Amino acid sequence: MRKNLKSLAPTLWFVIIAFIISIFAVWGGAGRLGESRNANIIVSVGKEKISTDIYMQDLMQRLEMLKTKFKELDKNFIQQLNIPQQVLEQIIQQTILLQRAKEMGIEASNEEIKEKIKSYPVFQKDGKFIGFEEYQKILDWNRIKISKFEENLKKEIEIEKVVSAITSGITVSREELWKNYKNSNESARLEYVSIETDKADLKEESSSIEIQEFFEKNQDKYKIPEKREAQLVFFITEDLKNEIELDDLEIEKYYKDNLSQFKETEKIRASRIYIPFKDKEKELVLAEANNILDKIKGGENFGELAKKYSKDEKAKENGDWGLFEWKKLSSDEQEEIEKLPKGDISPIMELEEGLSILKVTEKEPSRQKSLDEVKERITSILKDQKARELIEKRVNKLEKASRREKSLDVASQKLGYKPKSTGFLKDGEAMEDIDPSGSISTAIFKLEEKEISSPIYTYKGVGLVQLQRTEPPHLANLEEVENDVKKDLTNIKTKEKAFEIMKEIKTQYNGISLEKLAEKNNLEYKTIEEHKREQYISVVGENPEVDKLAFTLPLEELSEPIEFEGGYTLIRILERNEVTNEDFEKNIDTEKNNFLETKKNIFFQSHLSKLREEKGVKIKYDLFLKINSDILSRFERD
Repeated sequence: MRKNLKSLAPTLWFVIIAFIISIFAVWGGAGRLGESRNANIIVSVGKEKISTDIYMQDLMQRLEMLKTKFKELDKNFIQQLNIPQQVLEQIIQQTILLQRAKEMGIEASNEEIKEKIKSYPVFQKDGKFIGFEEYQKILDWNRIKISKFEENLKKEIEIEKVVSAITSGITVSREELWKNYKNSNESARLEYVSIETDKADLKEESSSIEIQEFFEKNQDKYKIPEKREAQLVFFITEDLKNEIELDDLEIEKYYKDNLSQFKETEKIRASRIYIPFKDKEKELVLAEANNILDKIKGGENFGELAKKYSKDEKAKENGDWGLFEWKKLSSDEQEEIEKLPKGDISPIMELEEGLSILKVTEKEPSRQKSLDEVKERITSILKDQKARELIEKRVNKLEKASRREKSLDVASQKLGYKPKSTGFLKDGEAMEDIDPSGSISTAIFKLEEKEISSPIYTYKGVGLVQLQRTEPPHLANLEEVENDVKKDLTNIKTKEKAFEIMKEIKTQYNGISLEKLAEKNNLEYKTIEEHKREQYISVVGENPEVDKLAFTLPLEELSEPIEFEGGYTLIRILERNEVTNEDFEKNIDTEKNNFLETKKNIFFQSHLSKLREEKGVKIKYDLFLKINSDILSRFERD
């Protein structure tokens, strides 16, 4: 599966494990899908409604868990990880699968629930179930009702069973296994030289006659899509913050009510020296590690020794695994790092594929930040919340007035706001200053003439629009698209130029160094020690033609120019590592299990997408954005 990660977006294991990420942190939200009928509804899955309360609780629980893993979790990092979208998608997937389980008549028996409870390590001692009384005590201590906990276990089992039923018919043939085995294990050492199209220098720009002729030959390509113009009133959150005044009592109250937000967790920085076994005898590697450890104890610099002897990705950085990245290391190494005092060195640790020596270079205990330290952050959070409340009042008042007057312009002027024109926009076109995502233009294209929209939420604020004019699609004249035409013509000419350059390189090559040839022509030269099919190549990207030639082109022979999205490349195969049927037979059982799991995951992902379409998932994105903005404001940096 590790070799096929890119094809496993929302995977089988993710959907199942979503229920068991943390027994005592996640149980609750997902178990109440469909409750709170009178609450705001953020998403509908068929006839089932999911309330904002459920989404908010699940999102906050996920963020609290992440805070234990990422010490400096902030708004930008949360958005980069796409956490809000992941949480909502998880809720949707769970709902769809539980609905499917019901349709298929799948239920979890009491016996299955009992066995599930007994299987959790937290309910075991010395490999045996701790008994009902201790089980109840653990749940009571964590303030979890047995009925609620077991109801969620029931749902987890039902999801596992429905996933198993969906993927039960998936099989793999011997031919598929052989092809996948080759793709996964065969590799080629190669070198290549490339040129990006935009670096192929044209001596002169296209003339007006060339541009005109190119446009006339390709006029059908240049169509102006439908555009719409609307009146807009938009309330920007940052602007309204200036109207908000806070007193010290409000700030102090927020601090006391949210102490956990302002707790600085323990900081640990660790370094490592790693020596792999590879094909060496363990005794030799151990002797080498002992020699390094003696040097450290003798006063030699750990970082310099790591740079010299370590064989992992951080060796060049003096073995420094930073404040967070050391959590990628093995669980044994993580435990050792957490135990070591600042400045101490670990004993030699034997791992699966090598030996490591660890050092803790920084260690600061957790502490509660003072009010003075976080006052600016709290002020920003409260101002953001109050600004959004103020926007909500104003936009709701404006919406009611606009519908009463049947005019956004008239209502705005009566309330003292100045509407402005959006200008003509394409569907989904961004308004960079207030709406880089294109939500406003998308909303405009859903309106009838003179219709007034509902409030439109973006990360910048909230607005209302009223459709004014529509410009139908039409074939463009040259004046409308001259810049696009000129750009397209230049791209074609530079591409032709790039091809000519690579053909010339091919002509010049007669067994001399490809690297020197690239340097002479000011081109990019790279080598790849172990290229596998479907592997990403710097500049070139993923390229089926390169993959094909990597295993068919005669060794040492230079290829013809190979086109990629941004230019051309020439490759030369230096060495190949090919598998044999004998290798395949030795590994066929493992290969079958891994590939079958991968194939099930891919099928399940496709099936889940179809179920999603059939159920009719409807998300209220304006509400989704508003909730996210409110919650993420609590994670602003100081």
